Amino acid sequence: MKTFSATPADIEKKWIIIDAEGVVLGRLASIVAMRLRGKHKPSYTPSMDCGDNVIVINADKIQMTGKKRSDKIYYRHTGHPGGIKSQTAGEILEGNYPERVVTKAVQRMLPGNRLSRKIMTNLRVYAGAEHGHEAQKPEVLDVKSMNAKNTRSQS
Repeated sequence: MKTFSATPADIEKKWIIIDAEGVVLGRLASIVAMRLRGKHKPSYTPSMDCGDNVIVINADKIQMTGKKRSDKIYYRHTGHPGGIKSQTAGEILEGNYPERVVTKAVQRMLPGNRLSRKIMTNLRVYAGAEHGHEAQKPEVLDVKSMNAKNTRSQS
């Protein structure tokens, strides 16, 4: 019995759409990272991009458990001396680019290498319900019904 290693000709990519409304951020990010990497497929090969293309909509309606919305801090640096900036997760979600919270959560669940940077190009995150990928005929993945803990009531 030989170990199967996928080649670019063997890889078949699908389009998946996920509605993030009411879903807990970390649980959504882990499912999206697994789909992007291709670990849900029996033909998974660690050195190849064999995952699916994932579209996440309603990223501005994501939920967080505990006090993460006010206590979780995201840092960035301008590149100038003393240029460190910080924002809480709530400030980012209420700002102009709420999809960055989901993007960062997924990015940080992938390994930090060249392949992961290529895999991140297969992720599209939208703050609202509209997206421009109807032509790809994406399949709906219902994350809410996978596990009762994936959702959180509005508070």
